[in-house]
Amino acid sequence: MLACRSILSALAVAIGAGVLSAQSPTPAGGAAVAIPDSPIGGMLREWLDAFNNADSVKLANYYRKYQLERNISQQLARARTTGGFELVSIERALPRRIEAVWKERNTGTVTWMAAELADEGQPGMKYSYLMPVPQSGSLDDLKVDAAERARIIEAAIAKLDEHYVFPEVAAKMATAVREQNTRGAYDDIVAGPVFALRLTEDFQGVSKDKHLRVNFSGPRIPERRQVFEPDPAERARFRAQMERDNCGFEKTEVMANNVGYLKFNFFADPDVCGDIATREMQKLADVDALIVDLRENGGGSPAMVAHVTSYLFSKRVHLNDLWTRRTNETKEYWTQPELPGQKVRDEVPVYVLTANRTFSGAEEFTYNLKNLKRATIIGEVTGGDAHPVSGHKIDDHFMIGVPFARAINPYSKTNWEGTGVTPDVKVPAAEAMDVALRMIREKPATP
Repeated sequence: MLACRSILSALAVAIGAGVLSAQSPTPAGGAAVAIPDSPIGGMLREWLDAFNNADSVKLANYYRKYQLERNISQQLARARTTGGFELVSIERALPRRIEAVWKERNTGTVTWMAAELADEGQPGMKYSYLMPVPQSGSLDDLKVDAAERARIIEAAIAKLDEHYVFPEVAAKMATAVREQNTRGAYDDIVAGPVFALRLTEDFQGVSKDKHLRVNFSGPRIPERRQVFEPDPAERARFRAQMERDNCGFEKTEVMANNVGYLKFNFFADPDVCGDIATREMQKLADVDALIVDLRENGGGSPAMVAHVTSYLFSKRVHLNDLWTRRTNETKEYWTQPELPGQKVRDEVPVYVLTANRTFSGAEEFTYNLKNLKRATIIGEVTGGDAHPVSGHKIDDHFMIGVPFARAINPYSKTNWEGTGVTPDVKVPAAEAMDVALRMIREKPATP
């Protein structure tokens, strides 16, 4: 499956290349803009105090309190680079939702922010992210009016009608969102990124499909080539980046008592990363037990799922099927009996560690091994996304990711969509490693 995460975390901090380095407008009369005295205003004050002071303890406490997944080191680096933020204007303020314009102290870069608290009585936030004003653009590039909202809705529905894996569900989504628009549910949304989030929420509310999402881009989305063939320079850059990242393989080691440990965070294309995957698996060929840590793995290529799994089976084994709606074709995935190097012995016990962040292709790997009774799954129920996605441009700023196929396990005749993979031993993700090591120690020795 394609690597995917929740749109709320994917858009958490959308700060990158192509920002506008320009001085922000001066507030009317030169007076400082006041943060609202409201629940969302209280959140803003906490964030600003922690971020502008580059206080790691306060930042960690803030993200924990509001249940936001953030890399503290990256946030601290961003705080030092920007010098913190100054509030320029409040574009929209409700008790639990805000849209505001900020200016980086060090660069003058103008940045737009949107945040919304979870419903009253619920902890955390629905979303919180920053988006720079597009290069050579303005805040108007981030806004939508009623006509554009209607056009985006119809264009998104057309893509779902044509491509979504379940046509009957696509029809239900269309009806639900059109009714929402007719009732005026989107009338108070004037920011493109917020509209994309809301459409995603409403489409997913019907489909329960976390892979389906509408995305917004500040910079204009380029036209996609009908057949994408990266040129040699692009391929070389991609390969170099994958090699720098070791193709997602973070840690491979043989621990005490000859227990192997493998942690990797995505399933890369085997055409690029197959050799690296083989090299890492070779380090574990002679272990007496193997722990595969997928607690931070967001998924990736089904072909790489099959490649890595092949090192756990001596014989050819049917892993998974992928059915595509438009072509009505089914592609089968099997282990490969002949691969470079030595495989892990069939009798070696395998333990897979999971979290609720374990996603997509990582779920397939886990689901396959569970159905084949090749591994003991330890940790949390996984994210529940089994549908690969294709991206479709709607206009210069909006696109939609549409699940176009579904996995069909040859043994269960279904998949993990919407349910996730339930562990054999259900424990908090943070405890999964200790539980696996204890089970290995307590496992009776084979004669």
